[in-house]
This record gives sequence, C-alpha cells and structure tokens, in this order.
Amino acid sequence: MIQRLSTRLALAGTALCASLPSWASGAIEGPVKQRDLNWHAIIMFVLFVAFTLGITYWAARRTRSAKDFYAAGGGITGFQNGLAIAGDYMSAASFLGISALVMGSGYDGLIYSIGFLVGWPLITFLVAERLRNLGKYTFADVASYRLSQTPVRCFAAVGTLVTVLLYLIAQMVGAGKLIQLLFGMSYSSAVLIVGVLMVMYVTFGGMLATTWVQIIKAVLLLCGATFMAFMVLAATGFSFETMFATAVATHPKGIAIMSPGGLVSNPIDAISLGVGLMFGTAGLPHILMRFFTVKDAKEARKSVFYATGFIGYFYILTFIIGFGAIMMVLGKPEFTETIMKDGKPLTQLIGGANMAAVHLANAVGGDFFLGFISAVAFATILAVVSGLTLSGASAVSHDLYANVFARGRADEAHEIRVSKMATLALGVLAILLGIAFEKQNVAFMVGLAFSIAASANFPVLFMSMFWKGLTTRGAVIGGSAGLICAILMIVLGPTVWVKVLGNAAAIFPYDNPSIFSMPLAFIVTWLVSTLDKSESAQREKALFLPQFIRSMTGIGAEGAAKH
Repeated sequence: MIQRLSTRLALAGTALCASLPSWASGAIEGPVKQRDLNWHAIIMFVLFVAFTLGITYWAARRTRSAKDFYAAGGGITGFQNGLAIAGDYMSAASFLGISALVMGSGYDGLIYSIGFLVGWPLITFLVAERLRNLGKYTFADVASYRLSQTPVRCFAAVGTLVTVLLYLIAQMVGAGKLIQLLFGMSYSSAVLIVGVLMVMYVTFGGMLATTWVQIIKAVLLLCGATFMAFMVLAATGFSFETMFATAVATHPKGIAIMSPGGLVSNPIDAISLGVGLMFGTAGLPHILMRFFTVKDAKEARKSVFYATGFIGYFYILTFIIGFGAIMMVLGKPEFTETIMKDGKPLTQLIGGANMAAVHLANAVGGDFFLGFISAVAFATILAVVSGLTLSGASAVSHDLYANVFARGRADEAHEIRVSKMATLALGVLAILLGIAFEKQNVAFMVGLAFSIAASANFPVLFMSMFWKGLTTRGAVIGGSAGLICAILMIVLGPTVWVKVLGNAAAIFPYDNPSIFSMPLAFIVTWLVSTLDKSESAQREKALFLPQFIRSMTGIGAEGAAKH
C-alpha cells in the first residue's frame, strides 16, 4: 500500500514529488475511472483561466525588455515573491500526495512535510542574497561570473533543460491523469489544455504573468487547505489528542500509525533522501530564477523568509488533512470502489489513495467545495509548469543564444523572440511527451530531476560563489560527473533496472543516488580545479575577490557580469 501511495504521489505531477524516494513503483497505468462531470469544478476552472488570461494580457502590455520578460522588471516585492515561490513549491503532489502518505502511514508522512522545508535555511543564508547580487536572469549568470562563458553556460543550460524536461514529463502525465479523474475529460485533452495555457502565460506575459498566476494559485491553495484543516479540527473539538485517538481507532494499522519507520527503513536511502531534499531545492533552476524578480538582495532575503513561512504553514495543514482523511474518508463506502487486482477484488478510494484530500473536501464542504479544490488542483499544475517552462526557455535564449552563440552581441528584442520560440517548442515537446508517456512508469523521472539538481547544479553554483580555487575546467567536468553519476545510478537502481526494465536484481542497490553523486561532483570539481595550472585558471582565481565583494555588498548588481 505504501508503495502505491508513493507512486501516485510521484505521478500527481509536481516539482516537489521529485524528492520522493525512487522506490516508488507501479505507475498509474491503463484507463482511469472517470467521475461524472463536476460542473462546480469546471465553472471555477473556467473562471480561473479567464482571470489569469486577463492578467497575461495586462502583463504583456508591460513586458517590453528582456528584464521585464525574464525577471518581471525586478519590480516584485519580497512578500509577493515569497508567495510566488510558495506557489512554485506547493504542488499538487504536495497537497494530494503528502495527505495520502499521512493517511496511509500516519506519522511517517511528516517526514516529507518537514523534509521539504530543510532546504530553505540553506537558501536563506547561503544562496539568495549572493545569487541576486551576482546574477541577472539565470543561475548560469552566477556560475559563469568569473569563468569562461561558453563551456560553463553550456553545462548550466544542459543541467537546466534536463531538469526541466524531466519535470515537465511528470507534470504532464500527472496533469492528464488527475484532470481525467476530476473533470471527466480525456487524457489527451487534459494534457493539451495544460500545454496550451502554459505556453500562453509564458509567451505573452513572461515572468510577470507567471508570477501572478503563482501568487493567485498559492492564495487559493492556502485558503482551501486552511478551510479543510479547520473543519477537521472542528469535528474533533479542536483537540489534537481527540484527532489522533480517533485516527488510531479508525486506521487498520491502529497505533502503528503513530510510530516512525514505515516509509524509509534503510539508513543509506534515508540519508540520501535527506541530502536530495536539502540540496536539490537549492539547485532547482525555476526556484533560483525567482530571486532575480526582486530589486535587491534585501528583498531576496524577505522572499525566502515569507516563502518559508507560507510553505511551513501549508505542510502543517497537509498533516492535519491526512489525519482528517483517516477519520472522515478511509473506509467510508461513498468514497470507495472495488477493483480487480491479480484476479482478486480490492477495495480502494475512488481514483486511488492519492485522492484522499479531494474526497475529504467533499466530506467537509460538499460538491461546491469539492469543485473548488478540484479547480485549485488544476491551477496548481498550470502554475508549476509555467515556471518550469520559463526557466527552460531562459536557458535556451539567454544562456545559449545570447551568451554562447551570439557572444553577448544579441539585441534584447531578438533574444526575447528566441525565448518565445523556445517556449513554444518546449510546450509542444511537453504535450507530445506527456501523451507518449501516458502508460509508462514516470516515477523515476522526478527522482532523477531532483538528484540532478543536487548533484550537478548545486555543487557548481555553491563552489562558484564560495571557493576561489574553482576553474572552468573543474566546474564543467565536476558538474558533468555529478549529472552522469545521478543518471546512471537511477537507471541501474531498483526503480528503473527492476521495476521499469523488468530485470531480476538491481546493479546499484539504492534508490536515491544523491549521497553518492553529489559528493562525487564536489570531489571531482575540487580535484580538477586544483590540478589546473593553466593561465586562464590563474586569471579566474584572481577574479574571486571582486566577485566576493560584489556578492556581499551588491555593488554593480544591476548589470550583467563583465570580464
């Protein structure tokens, strides 16, 4: 049961589900049982789309320069950016999946609620301020600040695009399955709608439209989750003791749901999962890109402060919602269906365990609130894929086209046109891949994306800001070693080698590679940089002091990195 819960969480389709352990198996395969049309959900979704398209039109009239397109003109406040970051981070998998994990295993579901928070202090104290002072539009601006532009930007763009594409495939598959269930439409139609809308948001409105879509979605999700948690607590007289006691009495596992150890029992996998959760967050390109939308480092720090508060509050709510689902949904005949598995009847929640929060919405608020939560789930996917698509398009237009192929001589208008073409290409590719992977197990893709962020992007970003000995050769070779290692270990591990490819035993015994691939990236980067005695390496090391001064003071932070 736990494996099924974990897999459905991975397939709900979001950024956060990347941090789930790769041992989740058994993707949502075959036809999904469709519900009757939920007109409340459809009407609310249409209203949301109409409102956000109006915002896109408003944003398009204000998007005139590259800074407007990539960074919303740097005019987003710390509070607004904190909400937008929370909108990027609080995914459908967080809302639906963690609630399902708590319903299935109780206490251990809290591992993920807490785990998703641990990376934010790292971003607050080590990354946010320096990133804003050194960069312009993408994290490659920081990584290449004092290094050779072409090789470092090519590596950073590859790391970004690989991460984004892996995420987008999982997002589109999750969107198709989720909306097929909630709205009663076909899988292909759901994928097509999500793809078309995300291309419209990004192409016409750029970062400004994407930011406000994320803010609106964050507010809706926080309001919906707050109401659900309030109603759960109201049913128990606002007593956590009563809530836990009722859940223990209701759950088939009894008192075991209040004890740890049900989800992650292998110590190596547990540590590796923690490493991926903490450091992967600081290497996600669509999260890092948000720090360039504020005017200065002070607002960047405020962004993280507010985002951490919103995200922490949200994950507390998911824990309450999970226990509420045990009390009000688990085992209730109106929320269950009988399916045949291996020739035997099996009783499960309608739509699978991942629908626990959706059924709880129906239990506490009726059809109207069920429609609201269903629409919010769709809005959540739209907001996340828009952020992912913009970061991927920026890697193509800003890092590759403007700084590698055009060598800094491209005008802004042409760069924005390239970015919009890249957005369209990514949108078409995401739709096609989403349809192609409909019946495939894509659980490993999100785990791989998070591992790449921790093993390739973060080491290069971190060492470029804090170690004067870093050289171009070290950054590219070390980062590539982490990227390749993470991919190989995922493919040779139990998730792909056994559960996808059908082999008897895995060559690499662990599901999560971060504890191996991330240290490898640091070690190779250090070794190659130390052995690099070239003249260019000496010049790069000498440029560390002015870079460090700018990262700490922000002097000259409005311009691009110049050599």
